[in-house]
Amino acid sequence: MTCENFVLYCRKPLAAKEDTGLTYTGYELLWFFFFYAFAGWVLEVVFATFTNKKLANRGFLNGPFCPVYGLGMCFLLVFFGGLLQNLFFLFVGSMVVTSLLELLTGRLLEKLYGRKWWDYSDYKYNYGGYVCLRFSLIWAAGAVVLMRWLNPFVAQVIRLIPPLVGRIVLAVLMVMLACDFLVTTKVVLMLKKRGRRIQEFTEGVNRFTGRMGGVIAGLIQRRMTKAFPHLREADGLPAKKGKEESGVFAKGCCFHKLVWLFFIGAFLGDITETIWCYVTMGKLMSRSSVVYGPFSVVWGLAVVLLTLLLDRYKDKPDRYIFIFGTVVGGAYEYICSVFTELVFGTVFWDYSHLPFNLGGRINLLFCFFWGIAALVWLKFVYPFLSRLIEKVPKKAGTWLSFCFVVFMILNMAISALALSRYSDRAAGKQAENGFERFLDEHYTDERMERIYPNAKMTS
Repeated sequence: MTCENFVLYCRKPLAAKEDTGLTYTGYELLWFFFFYAFAGWVLEVVFATFTNKKLANRGFLNGPFCPVYGLGMCFLLVFFGGLLQNLFFLFVGSMVVTSLLELLTGRLLEKLYGRKWWDYSDYKYNYGGYVCLRFSLIWAAGAVVLMRWLNPFVAQVIRLIPPLVGRIVLAVLMVMLACDFLVTTKVVLMLKKRGRRIQEFTEGVNRFTGRMGGVIAGLIQRRMTKAFPHLREADGLPAKKGKEESGVFAKGCCFHKLVWLFFIGAFLGDITETIWCYVTMGKLMSRSSVVYGPFSVVWGLAVVLLTLLLDRYKDKPDRYIFIFGTVVGGAYEYICSVFTELVFGTVFWDYSHLPFNLGGRINLLFCFFWGIAALVWLKFVYPFLSRLIEKVPKKAGTWLSFCFVVFMILNMAISALALSRYSDRAAGKQAENGFERFLDEHYTDERMERIYPNAKMTS
């Protein structure tokens, strides 16, 4: 792909299907990100002021932006734009995605900062204090209103901005946001690393980086403790936990264990789907997501996602895990379907012939399978595999983890390039350079159809 073609590709509409009339470019999505990040910050400030009876600059960053709101809306616009005419599924999808985004953000900030930034434990039907039914319903209703009625108006206003002015403003905003993020993250990471009280940390920064650094750190910590009063404690952050047991590889839900679980889940998912196709259709066919090896990336990522979200809740009643797996699995499969179609112009599965399907991307029966898979994984398979992985020699396991990561990154990159060229050939585009001719020679249509027998070109 030449530089000119890459630029043209970036300017192509990124969001939903033609029948929705909703098409947004990368330029417009950047504007949406900043608009909704600012709107989210305003909402947070108003809510905090109302509940705490005083004005507070909410959010992780110092500027008037809450990036999670901007990312969430862009995500919903890209992946659920095709549901604008179906309010029920748009509401359900928005509730699932916004809840997961809030849950993941809460877990990430807690891991980074050492404590929760918000806590819904006092609300009914909450999940670990990170999310609760009340706010999930509010976020979903707000997302539906914004996507269906407000966002088309916002898009029209953005299109009135002169392109040159718009790009300059976006560039300035991105630089400001990046600087804000780097400074705030650096302060928080140093704070966690030192394990001291906030006041002691500020004094330490003042000694090491000069008075300006101390002033910045002091301003940030004071803003955070005002915005999130429960962060203010006499003893600051808790001391860091001790290191992993000597000689034990991948103890707990850590990076190395997740890498191994991804590969095992991707392999088992591919084998399971292959057996299912043989039982239901009487023929063996490839269900792999990549050109090298029997690996289903969708299943691998699903295993990692389930483990991250439910590891600490694996002792919950079976019905909760089943419902969670059914809903989240369905949303996850829907998003994967839209993503592959948007990026590769290819549909890898189509459930249009099955009852209770949604756009052919998901169907009720397979959503139940996701629920069953989540239950079986957390109750039986994961505990067994976790113990097995921890028996791997520590040094060998660490090296294998990095080898797995490098192999899969290269495998996915080659697969993406081969699929892109496969789609171009289907559209009648000839190879323009030596690399594209290499792809045509080594990843022929016959080979790609053997690896992806159910793939359908959409562009």
